[in-house]
Amino acid sequence: MSQPQAAVGASVARVDARLRVTGRVKYAADNSPDGVVHAVIVDSSVGRGRITGIDARAALAQPGVVKVISHLNAPKLPPLQGGWPPATSLRAFQDDRVRFFGQPVAVVVATTLEVAQHAASLVEVSYDAQSPSTDIGAADPTGSPQTYARGDADGALETADVKLDLAYRMARNHHNPMEPAGTVARWDGDRLTLWEKTNWVGGSVMTMAAEFGMAPDKVRIIAPVVGGGFGSSGRTWVHTVIAAMAAREVKRPVKLALTRRQTYFGVGYRPAYEYGLRLGSDRRGRLTASAHDVRAETSSYEAFREGVLVPGRMLYSTPNVRQTYGLVPLDVNTPTYMRGPGYASGAYPVESAMDELAHELGLDPIELRLRNEPADDESSNLPFSTRRLRDCYRAGAREFGWHRRNPKPRSTRDGDWLIGMGMAAGVYDTQRGEAQVSVRLDADGTALLQSATSDMGPGTATSMTQVAADALGLTMRQVTFRLGDSLMPPATIHAGSRTMASVGSAVLDGGDKLRKQAIKLAVEDEGSPLHGVDPADVVVRGGRLHVKDNPARGETYQRLLARNNRTHLEALGSYAGAPESEKFSFYAYAATFAEVAVDARLGLVRVRRMVGVYDAGRIISPKLADSQAIGAMVGGIGQALLEHTVTDHRDGRIVNANLADYLVPVHADIPAELKAIYIDGEDYEADPIGVKGLGEIVIVGVAPAIANAVFNATGRRIRELPITPEALL
Repeated sequence: MSQPQAAVGASVARVDARLRVTGRVKYAADNSPDGVVHAVIVDSSVGRGRITGIDARAALAQPGVVKVISHLNAPKLPPLQGGWPPATSLRAFQDDRVRFFGQPVAVVVATTLEVAQHAASLVEVSYDAQSPSTDIGAADPTGSPQTYARGDADGALETADVKLDLAYRMARNHHNPMEPAGTVARWDGDRLTLWEKTNWVGGSVMTMAAEFGMAPDKVRIIAPVVGGGFGSSGRTWVHTVIAAMAAREVKRPVKLALTRRQTYFGVGYRPAYEYGLRLGSDRRGRLTASAHDVRAETSSYEAFREGVLVPGRMLYSTPNVRQTYGLVPLDVNTPTYMRGPGYASGAYPVESAMDELAHELGLDPIELRLRNEPADDESSNLPFSTRRLRDCYRAGAREFGWHRRNPKPRSTRDGDWLIGMGMAAGVYDTQRGEAQVSVRLDADGTALLQSATSDMGPGTATSMTQVAADALGLTMRQVTFRLGDSLMPPATIHAGSRTMASVGSAVLDGGDKLRKQAIKLAVEDEGSPLHGVDPADVVVRGGRLHVKDNPARGETYQRLLARNNRTHLEALGSYAGAPESEKFSFYAYAATFAEVAVDARLGLVRVRRMVGVYDAGRIISPKLADSQAIGAMVGGIGQALLEHTVTDHRDGRIVNANLADYLVPVHADIPAELKAIYIDGEDYEADPIGVKGLGEIVIVGVAPAIANAVFNATGRRIRELPITPEALL
């Protein structure tokens, strides 16, 4: 029989909420092992060229300075071997080349942070500078583009009844989590311990082992809490290698924390895109063809790609599709994943173009999408495991009041404000990876679970505690879930909405194994009131094992273990991840509805309200889910209206590398009416707990919903993000 469910599906508070809001959790740079010294990076002040000299004499003369390390005196690192996860994309101080503005060219180590900062300002670096290439619009792609095709898109576009030829631009975005990147490195002989900001301790182990030519079991990564990541801490960056190198050189623990400014070129970002899109349809709105030509920025020393093409090839039924994805290498640091990676960028042109096509045909935007709903995934020829996007449209339209939308642009006003409504669909793939969880039930009836997963904000420990409590038949107060240490059982990266499906399934497996172990012990124990009972008829609730139809017949875990002289029971839960060959197409879906007000005189855009509806499978923790969804709506407002990295193309300097000039949404930008709705339904084809992932899908489609609302309000179609007042005047 199935085990009773009491915790899963309940809206519970985070198990670590009080620790977080009272400041009692330690983030990476909060750790200070005995003898720790401080490191400050000296950044390149040119965007391309070679270092011709480094004068560190003034810095070394400062009291408290321990060492200055650069390519002139840094130890040589071993050659890198291929594999996954990739090593840091930039080797620390291995040559005199400057590849981008802000590249680390030296590091100062001193006894205090203040001394290190001052000494770093005294290091004089001379360059043979060259003019950098940092403008995606002025550079050409190199290498072979990534391509996809089915049917004859160009031929079908020639004969289409209705044709659109559109060009979109998306600005670079930076993550700006509350916790900047930071590392504390300590060597104990040939063993390296890092207190690191990372959401993949296992990946960091492999990266650092590769960087220093070490066996992975010589590296320990500790990261129990992450102060927000949004993708920025999914891989190991060069500052971590610098910290470890400095610690080995000075033979003391070293603390290195990037400043807010340094995070703009010290870690990756969502890359800028230029996206050309041609759509063809018949007069009834049935899509006949689409052609997607994408240019994306990457660094000159590494090729970064993400799933930007996926929405355009599978979200709608389209018999003829052609796609090209070209990389434009620039003198910049390497991009990386940012919330809704690839899909959030790819959904903007696709969903904006669908809105344009609906307007051209005189169709309701939802009706156009319904007419193009596919029966199967036309990009893989696989059936969908579940696809409840129609339900998302209906539920969202009903909750939002879509029927009140006037399809005629610039027809609804509220004083000086032009009012508009828009919507967009979203999609994100359901990712799963290998994970293990140790489960231990102690004699006092409490359980401890451990896994080397992470929590960068979604509440991993809470949701895992919910799954564990139900699997073990305990209350949540009786369960502790610990994470973020590479000495714990391994887990996949905490990214791509895969943690709940992967680690959660391992928790369920481990909890089931241990509960069944206890039941077997009881039914075979002559002293147990459950002796001789069929194990299938025994359930556990509140830490008490009993017969399903006779709750009075039973005993607690404590009594069972005490009578059998057991200090504990333990099991290892595991989940194998996605199979090599899938039988279904696995995706989560969204429909986002937005209402905006645009000041007719000033061009200011204000989001008045928003509703997001999600087909994300089983919702383990509704309160945490709401936090994810509302946070993503806020992030999508930033992507649509505010966030834009500005580069001075003369030298490659990022001119708004701070939170005063790089605009992110604040409370004044956010309406009170943000609502998330979840379509009922599990997906047990995807994983044993029936989830499809939530953290990424909730941002996909937010930006185009806002852009489409702006068109409905103003009649102006803006095809560049962010949408600024200047573009609307």
